[in-house]
Amino acid sequence: MHPLVQLAKETVEKYIREGLIKSPPEVLTTEMKEKAGVFVSLKKKGKLRGCIGTFSPSTRNVAEEIIQNAISASTRDPRFPSVVKEELNEIDYSVDVLSEPERVKGSEELDPKRYGVIVKKDWRKGLLLPDLEGIDTIEEQISIARQKAGIYPDEEVELWRFEVNRYV
Repeated sequence: MHPLVQLAKETVEKYIREGLIKSPPEVLTTEMKEKAGVFVSLKKKGKLRGCIGTFSPSTRNVAEEIIQNAISASTRDPRFPSVVKEELNEIDYSVDVLSEPERVKGSEELDPKRYGVIVKKDWRKGLLLPDLEGIDTIEEQISIARQKAGIYPDEEVELWRFEVNRYV
C-alpha cells in the first residue's frame, strides 16, 4: 500500500475507533511534503462510500491535507452516513493529489480520462475528478460538476482543468 493511502487508512481507523486525530508521520515522504489539493475516496465493495477533498491546499502539506480529508470523507460526506467500526475492514482507499488548476477557454480542452474539471459561476464551484467509472464524456463530467455546485445548465461558467496523481 502506498504511504499516502496508508496514511488515509490509518487516519480513518484511528478516528472511527478511538475518536482521535492521527498525527502526521515524523518523517514525511517527498509527496507528503508538497502543498496541493487532495481528495480522499473511500469505497466499500466497489461502491463509493465517501469522498471529500480540497481544490487547493488548505494546510501546510499533503500529509495534513490527507488527514483532514480522510476524516471528512468518513464522517462528513453528506451523501453517506458516517463510517462505523464494523465496516472498516471492508473499505478501500484512494488518494488523489491535484495539480494546480488551469483555466481553459472551452470544453474542447478537456478530457474526462486525463483531466478533472472545475466549473465556476460567481461563488459556486463544482469539481469532478478525472477517470471516474461511468463518466466517459466531457458533457457528463461538466454536467455532474455543475450539479454539485448548484449551477443550472443554461448558466455560463468558467472551466478549469487539473491533473491528478492517484494512489491506491
